[in-house]
Amino acid sequence: MRRTLLDLDVLASLACGVELGSFARAADRLGRSTSAVSAQMKKLEEQAGVVILRKSGRGLELTSAGEVLLSYARRLLELNDEAVEATRGASLAGCVRLGLAEDFGEGLLPLALGRFARACPEVRVEMRVARSQELQQLVMAGELDLALAWDSGPRAPHSAAIGRYAVHWIGSASGQLAPGPLPLALFDPPCVIRAQACGALDRAGRPWRMAASGSSLAGLWSAVRAGLGVSARTAVQLPPGLRILDPAQHRLPPLPAIDLLLCRAEARPAAPAQRLHDILLAQLTAPGVEAEALNIDN
Repeated sequence: MRRTLLDLDVLASLACGVELGSFARAADRLGRSTSAVSAQMKKLEEQAGVVILRKSGRGLELTSAGEVLLSYARRLLELNDEAVEATRGASLAGCVRLGLAEDFGEGLLPLALGRFARACPEVRVEMRVARSQELQQLVMAGELDLALAWDSGPRAPHSAAIGRYAVHWIGSASGQLAPGPLPLALFDPPCVIRAQACGALDRAGRPWRMAASGSSLAGLWSAVRAGLGVSARTAVQLPPGLRILDPAQHRLPPLPAIDLLLCRAEARPAAPAQRLHDILLAQLTAPGVEAEALNIDN
């Protein structure tokens, strides 16, 4: 039986078109004409032997077969990138010092670190978990090569915002808010989210009291889960037993979103640090990555 070899370049066009919601926009990003991308999609359907796109209003949408193909396309493209990274990184050695906000100790980050380990097996990674403000200070002092931190200002010189995340009021999944001043469980100062949450409550005229505070995110989540208070945080890696509270239902003011920063100690890091930087960036901005699990309390 003759093997059908799918063209990675064509698969990349498919993934880009779905990500952007338009193959015309995909053509612009890829530096091709719209007709060239259309021809690629026709070629892909011929190779697959099925219809992968159908008209929907003024645009196109994936068929069920197209959704299956897209899933494999993304996996093949990721494997292609890993193969290139592993080949280029085989000769790299040394150490990369990586700082992390506590939110990213699980979930997406192990995927990125696993990918880096496969790409650069001779490079050692030293990790430090700390508060975002401290991480940026360590980057500026040259004690960390890279850091993944919330924007708590002032930013390290070589920092880039790689995502904007909603900040929510978060409470116990089993508890109810009692009448009276709102009990809060927040990080010790300085903490930008703490300042914003308290300021928003003051402006809304909602009385509050500090029921629990600390420097450990795991400790704050334990306090919230036990019903000691309500916290304000993004929903990244939200543990079981907690829920996002509906502000309207609980008379809570809206909170401003916060940027996630990928910080570098140098504009042009050494090769191992640059490789980890690129993998983290790709992992945390990949299409289809769900950064937040939204369980709105109804």
